Amino acid sequence: MTDFLIAAYPWTKTLHVIAVIAWMAGLFYLPRLFVYHVEKVGTGGETDALFQTMERRLLKAIMNPSMIASWLFGVALVMTPGVVDWGAVWPWTKAASILAMTWFHMWCAARRKDFVAGTNTRTGRQYRMMNEVPTLLLIVIVVSVIARPF
Repeated sequence: MTDFLIAAYPWTKTLHVIAVIAWMAGLFYLPRLFVYHVEKVGTGGETDALFQTMERRLLKAIMNPSMIASWLFGVALVMTPGVVDWGAVWPWTKAASILAMTWFHMWCAARRKDFVAGTNTRTGRQYRMMNEVPTLLLIVIVVSVIARPF
């Protein structure tokens, strides 16, 4: 298995980066859709249904598959010999950030269900503030992996 992981490393890393980019795009866009949904659309009507369709498709067709792929290829990278030095701090900061990113993904999925049920209580301002979470986590992850200052 180790020989396979070593041989597949360039492709595993490539597919991981592609999956992460797709996941991040969704994590940036879904809360922004929530902002417009709250501030410009309200509940009921055709536009509300349109926003719910866009939010559902973004989550189910892009975000969920790309999150799963990010995790699968990420675990494959972790299992590849020589890729991660667990004695360093950077893999732990990255891991904590990935868990936080996964929590944020689930939080967004729960907020989508609030819109579907007509029970959303959050404001556009609250969604705008939450929209900054993936950016902050992205910064921690990229600095941890590339610069490795820790």
